[in-house]
Amino acid sequence: MIGNVDDPTEIKRYRDVVRKAGIHGDYVIIGIEHQSTFDKNMIFRILNYDATTYINQVESKKKVYPVGSFVFYTGDKKWNTPLELNDYFDIPEELKAYINEWKFIFVDVKEIDTSKIKDEQTRYFIEAIQEMYKGNFEGLHRRIKMNRDNFIYAAIITGSLDLIRDLPEGDEIDMCEGMERMAEGFRNEGRKEGERREKKTALLSLLKVKLGNVSNQLEQAIQNSSIEKLNTLTLSIFDITNEDDVLKIIN
Repeated sequence: MIGNVDDPTEIKRYRDVVRKAGIHGDYVIIGIEHQSTFDKNMIFRILNYDATTYINQVESKKKVYPVGSFVFYTGDKKWNTPLELNDYFDIPEELKAYINEWKFIFVDVKEIDTSKIKDEQTRYFIEAIQEMYKGNFEGLHRRIKMNRDNFIYAAIITGSLDLIRDLPEGDEIDMCEGMERMAEGFRNEGRKEGERREKKTALLSLLKVKLGNVSNQLEQAIQNSSIEKLNTLTLSIFDITNEDDVLKIIN
C-alpha cells in the first residue's frame, strides 16, 4: 500500500453494456460505454472496468476470457481526450518502455461508415444521427421507412427535440411525409415561442421516463431554464442518473 487510508471507500462502477461474443469458438467479453460529453479521465474508467472484469473472472475460478472496451461517442464536437494511457502523461522517451499501456476502441457516430451495417433500421438510426448533426433534411428524407422510436432516440442524442414535434403516429415513419411536415414548421418563424414550450415539455417527458418520476422542484427548474441550458441537458441525457445530475447542468 502506498500512503495511508483512514476511511477506505468501496467504489463500484458498471459498464453501460457488457456482452460475450464468439467467433469460430473463441470468445471475448465486449464492454461498451456511451458518451455524449467529453471525459478527460475516460482512459482510467476503462482501465478500472477492464481490470475489474479480469479480477472477477479469476475469482470465479472459471476460464478467463480477453476483454475489449469500446467507447461509443455521440457528441457534436470532436473528441479531444486521450484514447491511450501513455497519451495522458508527459512521459520521457527513455521511460516509455517501462510504463504499461492501456487503451480503448473509440467510435464516433458521426464518422461511422454506414455502408458496412447490414441491419437496415440500425443503418437508418446511425444515418439519422449523422444527418441531424448536419442539419440535412434531404438526407433524412432518404430513410424511407424508419422505426419511430429510433428516430426519437436519434433526436434525443443530437439535441434535436424540435424534430419530434408533429411526428407522425405509428411504429414506422414515412420520412418523406414526416420530414416535410417538420421542415415546414421550422420555416414558420412565428412558432418559435411555441417550439420552446414544446422542447421543455418533451424534455420533461424524457426525464420522467429516465428517472421514473420528476419532483415539482425539478419541473419548475426546467420551466425556468434557458434554451441553451436545455440543449446542454439534452446532450447529456444518457449520462443522467438522478435529479441532482439534472440540477447541476441547468443551475
